[in-house]
Amino acid sequence: MSRRVLVTGGRSGLGAALVRQLRAAGDRVLVTDLADRGPSVEVGDDYLRLDVRNLDDWLRAREWVEQRWGGLDLLVNNAGVAAGGRIDVADVEEWQRVLDVNLLGVARGCHVFVPVMKRQRSGHIVNVASMAGLVYPPNMSSYNAAKAGVVALSETLLHELEPFGIAVTVVCPSFFRTNLSGSLRGRDEEAQASARRLIDGSRRSPEDVARQVVAAVQHRRFLLITDRMGRAAYLGKRFARPMYHRVMRTVSRSFARRTRR
Repeated sequence: MSRRVLVTGGRSGLGAALVRQLRAAGDRVLVTDLADRGPSVEVGDDYLRLDVRNLDDWLRAREWVEQRWGGLDLLVNNAGVAAGGRIDVADVEEWQRVLDVNLLGVARGCHVFVPVMKRQRSGHIVNVASMAGLVYPPNMSSYNAAKAGVVALSETLLHELEPFGIAVTVVCPSFFRTNLSGSLRGRDEEAQASARRLIDGSRRSPEDVARQVVAAVQHRRFLLITDRMGRAAYLGKRFARPMYHRVMRTVSRSFARRTRR
């Protein structure tokens, strides 16, 4: 049965990979992103400009969905920006931008579309977080805080929405190749360069992650950690915390020696 799907940040990266796979499976997908013009035919014809920081844009998206489809089966909160910055270098404006997009953007989407799903007594929400929502590397404080908030929000909604037949999946990938590195900006150039190397140097592609997300939705799985390294870090933090702390301190000291700040 064809699902009605909305994907934020759907013009590129993981969002575009998800759109392609969902459409190939026969789903109807509304692609949303910041650009005024729609995406290529490869990504899909139904397109709406949506800035996840703007509640009015979200309300217009809900109106679009209700008028054309009568409801929504799957909301994918994928839009996000990358960030790297030490606490004494990154400024407050950078924090506001990262939180407004990566955390509040997700919260707005849930706030606007949960009433639709409650009326249906069905639906599924996918919130794209990061391994930075589960383990917290140094020099990424705003990004870590935002993604941890997405994980916390998702777990809250997992239980809050279960009585209404609404499922929740939170996706926590490690670094994978995407144009997300292009969203890096701010005062801490050294931290951003480090993050860019990790993103651009990954062997994993958006398609690899998208396949796992689609499977997790199919099985109504809550937590999706997409790779072996991420699972090892998560389990190490939970069950071998002294070792986890040693690794994080080693990373921090190495960065401090290179930058001398």
